[in-house]
Amino acid sequence: MARSAPYPASLRKADAQRRRVLSESTEIFSRRGFRATSMSEIAAAVGLSKPTLYHYFRSKEELLVRLYANMLDESLMMGQQIVAAADSPLAAIHNLIASRVAYTCRNRALLKVCFEEEHELPGELFNEVFQRRHAYEELFLAALREHLAQHPGALVGITPTVYMNMCLGAANWCYKWFRAGGAASPEELGEQIARLLTTSLDSGSRTTQLGRADAAHPPSAAAACAPLGGEAVDQHA
Repeated sequence: MARSAPYPASLRKADAQRRRVLSESTEIFSRRGFRATSMSEIAAAVGLSKPTLYHYFRSKEELLVRLYANMLDESLMMGQQIVAAADSPLAAIHNLIASRVAYTCRNRALLKVCFEEEHELPGELFNEVFQRRHAYEELFLAALREHLAQHPGALVGITPTVYMNMCLGAANWCYKWFRAGGAASPEELGEQIARLLTTSLDSGSRTTQLGRADAAHPPSAAAACAPLGGEAVDQHA
């Protein structure tokens, strides 16, 4: 079998330069805001001339779209791996939330740019970004619906979509208040928030399981009248 040609060094260098431009753009957009930032400022930060910068990215808008799309692509890839590795839908939901919190905390500048500058996305490119976001949301909803199909009483009072938005909103909002070096690492915080947000789903699952067990083995009339921790009460006494 013929060996594939090595990846050209010039292309590797170009990819590394693009990643560097994206990284610097993230930090500058986060500090100054999208509108206040110029391509000249980005070029100076990266150490490129403006013509060279325009060779990699044609506009600030293209930079913003690429940042957002890369974030969503990475999130979707991680999400798919999490769901594939989970031993149950509930575990998938828990791990999706935990990983999303950790990712947000470790990429605060990027998440700030994506969420606070979303309105700056060009109309013709917004659909490209929206489709990626929708794919991630559908991944979460699929796991949730599978869990609810197995445990119908696990979610009461709100729809799956509302629950999903609540969970992802809580995870995504961490960029606003998380500070490195605090009491919990991003991963520890992710586990804490995921545990809190999935408690109702887990409780509902256990209630469903207990209900099925009770239906299969109904208590006797005497046992039904027994006080907690005591013996059955003689109904004829």
